[in-house]
Amino acid sequence: MTAASRPIFQALTPSRSSYFGLSRAPRYSVLFALPLLVAYEALASMLALPGHGELRNGADALLRTVFTSFAGPYGPTIFMAVVAAFGIAVVVRDKRQHRESYKPLVFIGMLAEAALLALGFGFVIGVTTAKLLGSLHALSVTPLANMPWATRLMLSLGAGLYEELFFRVLLVTGLSTGARIVLGLGQRAAGLFAVFVGAFIFSAFHYIGPYGDPLQLQSFTFRMLSGIAFSGLYVMRGFGITAWTHALYDSFLLLV
Repeated sequence: MTAASRPIFQALTPSRSSYFGLSRAPRYSVLFALPLLVAYEALASMLALPGHGELRNGADALLRTVFTSFAGPYGPTIFMAVVAAFGIAVVVRDKRQHRESYKPLVFIGMLAEAALLALGFGFVIGVTTAKLLGSLHALSVTPLANMPWATRLMLSLGAGLYEELFFRVLLVTGLSTGARIVLGLGQRAAGLFAVFVGAFIFSAFHYIGPYGDPLQLQSFTFRMLSGIAFSGLYVMRGFGITAWTHALYDSFLLLV
């Protein structure tokens, strides 16, 4: 079982042959996320300004910086090679364990599920934040608001892909493992610890750097609630649906 599909704490496991079982399987999850990667990279390359480099999602830029610090100018290329190799290895391993052919209707169902979840998350989290703190005006005061729609779309797709890879697959899984080993927490307690601490870090990340938002209680709370929701979704539904839900969720917020 891979990091992209391993539950952080024990939950009811659906039948492997059911829609809910197949849609969170690594071979479906990774392939479902592939169009996000292709569209994001294509838009980032198309929108790059000569002599100014490419504008990238913050989590993507952070991961590329780590590789660049070790490999210099070859860092971004090595990073993409690692991402591609990891994805291929996950799909091939899962495919060898389950040799049945792919079911196209599962991918269609995953897209519909992600779209419904994105709309539901936006409504529920927005209402919850407004009930707790009042107006959501702070959410509209962001450097992204003045960017062209194509740039905002590119960043939304990148958020769905790379923020889920970094904050859910790597961070939440790492926090859960660390809580079990270092703090001696049980599986469920470690999972809850990872979800809430990961959501706090996820929210704080949006206020760092030149394109970070001005720090406001309303927007911080909104994003922390979003982080909790995405972490819970990742635990229950896997990487692919969570990545698409996040991408569509950000697209609705930034483009509407």
